Amino acid sequence: MEFKDYYDILGVKPEATEAEIKAAYRKLAKKYHPDRNKDAGAEEKFKAINEANEVLRDTEKRRAYDEVRAGGYRGGEQFRPPPGWGQGHGFEHSGDGNGDFSDFFESLFGRTGGGPRGAPRARRGGDVHASVQIDLQTAFDGGRTRLALQGSHGDERVLEVKIPAGIQPGQVIRLAGQGHSGMGGGPNGDLLLEVGIRDDARFKLDGRNVIHVLPIAPWEAALGATVPVPTLAGAVDLRIPAGSQSGRKLRLKGRGLPGAHPGDQLVELSIRVPVAETDKQHKAYEALREQFEDYDPRR
Repeated sequence: MEFKDYYDILGVKPEATEAEIKAAYRKLAKKYHPDRNKDAGAEEKFKAINEANEVLRDTEKRRAYDEVRAGGYRGGEQFRPPPGWGQGHGFEHSGDGNGDFSDFFESLFGRTGGGPRGAPRARRGGDVHASVQIDLQTAFDGGRTRLALQGSHGDERVLEVKIPAGIQPGQVIRLAGQGHSGMGGGPNGDLLLEVGIRDDARFKLDGRNVIHVLPIAPWEAALGATVPVPTLAGAVDLRIPAGSQSGRKLRLKGRGLPGAHPGDQLVELSIRVPVAETDKQHKAYEALREQFEDYDPRR
């Protein structure tokens, strides 16, 4: 097995204080946590960080580890425990039972499951990654949705998933214990659900903001008007300033997805010109043309 340099893993010096070790661990654990980091190898890095912290935060484990490290070992080198190790060190069959430590750790501090030698090694079950699709209204309101999952033996299980209000596409919901079964008495893994939001006929999502295209009549754009506009929380009245053009965006503060910093709703105006179907309507357009004979929209 390979020797693990726990100080190098946490990026601290061998003389680092408890506070420095704690700060380094928190920083790295946040960076490589599977909920945040989807890069290849991030999960293994996260496990290594946890193992290093398990040793260096514990005074007795750290003292014993330093005793071995003083032999001149470097990370990645082949390692065998010194003869007689485990006798008198007080670590045989120790550990917190999470079953997620390396063979190197167990060679120094014992099996994490706490059982007799020869018993199956306690291992945490693997996490399961899946996706769940919700509509935009559910993302806004929060709620619950049902998800059917196929098991490895063809069996199907249905889970009810709680959706927090304001969730965004790409965020991950963790369901503890719903992943693969653990081994040797180890805990089950988790189910990690990546959230996707289906397209909506009325709104387009842009971060926490939502965009709605609002059709208006030429006279509403020219003269100004107050018209109803849909939002995810229900219709509200919107004042359209006189002289508005197509493409102009009006902001409804706080009408986007909820959160610590709620998004807004951007209302994009789209002027729709009615078709002249009667003589009277044709004459109305002709009169308008005469009134604006100097106006050239292409100029």
